[in-house]
Amino acid sequence: MALSEENLWKKSATEVVSMLKRKEISPDEALDTNIKRIKETHSSINAVVTLCEKRARHQIKNLDTSRKDQPGYLYGLPIVIKDLTEVKDVKTTYGSKVFEDYIPSASDFLVERIEKMGGVIIGKTNTPEFGAGSQTFNEVFGYTKNPWNIKYTCGGSSGGTAAALAAGAAWLGTGSDLGGSLRNPASFCGVVGFRTTPGTIARGPQNLPFNDLSVDGPMARTVKDIALFLDTITEVDYRDPLSSVPLGKPYQNFINEEKHKYNIGISDDFGVLACAPEVREAVNNAEKILLDMGHNVERVSPNLSKSESTFQVLRAHLLATDKRELYEKHKNILKEDLRLNIEKGFKLTEEQISKANMARGQIIKSTNLFFDKYDFLVAPSSMVPPFSINEHWPKTVENETFDNYVSWLMTAAAISLTACPSLAVPCSTTKNNLPIGIQIVGKRRHEGMVLNLGHKFQKHSNNYNITPLEPN
Repeated sequence: MALSEENLWKKSATEVVSMLKRKEISPDEALDTNIKRIKETHSSINAVVTLCEKRARHQIKNLDTSRKDQPGYLYGLPIVIKDLTEVKDVKTTYGSKVFEDYIPSASDFLVERIEKMGGVIIGKTNTPEFGAGSQTFNEVFGYTKNPWNIKYTCGGSSGGTAAALAAGAAWLGTGSDLGGSLRNPASFCGVVGFRTTPGTIARGPQNLPFNDLSVDGPMARTVKDIALFLDTITEVDYRDPLSSVPLGKPYQNFINEEKHKYNIGISDDFGVLACAPEVREAVNNAEKILLDMGHNVERVSPNLSKSESTFQVLRAHLLATDKRELYEKHKNILKEDLRLNIEKGFKLTEEQISKANMARGQIIKSTNLFFDKYDFLVAPSSMVPPFSINEHWPKTVENETFDNYVSWLMTAAAISLTACPSLAVPCSTTKNNLPIGIQIVGKRRHEGMVLNLGHKFQKHSNNYNITPLEPN
């Protein structure tokens, strides 16, 4: 082995894939390093909660070596998968006691694609029960902690993947995003998460195959690694009715392109939301960086004034529709927040649902008009910085008091309604040295442009290599 294990886990995914491709290291050596690092950090952060080493060794023996030089081919790189996504013959709990011993007989389409493209599944990462909430804890595996400071939350619901990446216990991993579940934990852990345009990444099988509010997506330490992983996982799949031809693939080609001066709208609260003072200051910092990069920046955003009422209704309706049978069989053991949200969905009238869908149409129209004038919208990934591991969700932000676990997520959830791609990248840190991220939102189907600005921003802000780090 040309590089010591001590240094290999610190390398980027792009660097390790290049080493695997050149046969400077073997897939087994990469796997050994990954397993060792997972075990070194597990007691501190509890991020990778299920290992499947035997299955991974079998995958390595059967790697397809005929697909060399295909963009996104991973040559045996270990990958972690969020525990909401099924992997054949590997325990998938959804963070729920209901599925504590569930072993799927088939993999999700996303997992099939990763394995087809030379990725080796090494384990499952922690998530709140059924991904509900942005504080990663459940009754099966307990809490996942933030590697920057284990007294704080890693966010969620893709918190296990974000924490593993930040601590060097993963090079690449998957997450999902309904109301910010890729972007919020990326922000809290100082890594990168990408909510792509619905249909960019095939997913399923699903109970609701036309659901476009929730998407699966890539997580990594750098935007450059995100581009690599996006090339891995994007391909039209006829089994997913939303799956579509990727625009501009390979995405890695966009990273270093020199672009003209962009017109960028920036906002810390969309004119309607609360925002913690340290997050507002991070947005001020992002504005300075973008100006220093030579872009035109203006304090402006689409009209998102009805985003919370719209999202609350559509989210509750989605949960009630998708989880009805689960609720009827197991409502007494579901966590209270999830149970109440499902029950809220049951009580919705046809008129409320119709009005919410119409309101979403107006939000999309406003966003389209915005992008006629501006290339990007920049905003916080979360209205708060990382909070105490003992707090399930923030009850108060500035002068706003919340009575539910969704309202504080609206900085990200409002963007979910637009169906636009949104990339969470690190921006600055709090006075307690905890990460704060921004989201870069672009036109639908223009993932390559978003990656280009995200990569340049990450380099220019001098935080390209802030992870991996030792949990403390």
